[in-house]
Amino acid sequence: MKCYVQKPSEVQRKWHLIDAEGKTLGRLSTEIAKLLRGKHKVTFTPHVDGGDYVVVINAEKIEVTGKKRDNKVYRHHTGYIGNLKEINFKKLQEKKPEEIIRLSVSGMLPKNKLRAPMMKRLRIFAGPEHVHQAQNVENYEF
Repeated sequence: MKCYVQKPSEVQRKWHLIDAEGKTLGRLSTEIAKLLRGKHKVTFTPHVDGGDYVVVINAEKIEVTGKKRDNKVYRHHTGYIGNLKEINFKKLQEKKPEEIIRLSVSGMLPKNKLRAPMMKRLRIFAGPEHVHQAQNVENYEF
C-alpha cells in the first residue's frame, strides 16, 4: 500500500469567508490556522503548503473570555535599547483589531518557511465589508 504525497503543483485553493462577530479569539484562530495549513483536506501533506485562502470580517467584534480584555498584553521590541513596547488587548482592539487575529493565527502556524506564505493568504477586515467578492468566497461555519 502506498501513501499519497501531495505535490505543490496539485494544490487547489478555495476561498473561505469567516465572520468573527461574537466568536472567541482562540477557537476562531485554530479554525483559521487549520484552513490555512490545509488540514481540513484529505490531501494534507505536512511539508507542502496546501491550504486555502481565508477572509475574516468583523474583526473588531471578537470576544475573549475571563479578564483577558484588561489583562492580556502584547509586546514587541523595536530593536533599540530599552524599547520594549506594550499594549493591552482593549487598546489594541480599538487601534488595530486586525492585528489581534493576525498575531493569534501566526502563533498557531508552524515556525518554518511555510508560515510566511500561509499568512499571506489570510485577509482580515475590521468591518463587515471586504474586497474579495470576485473570488467567489464561500461562507465557512464551525
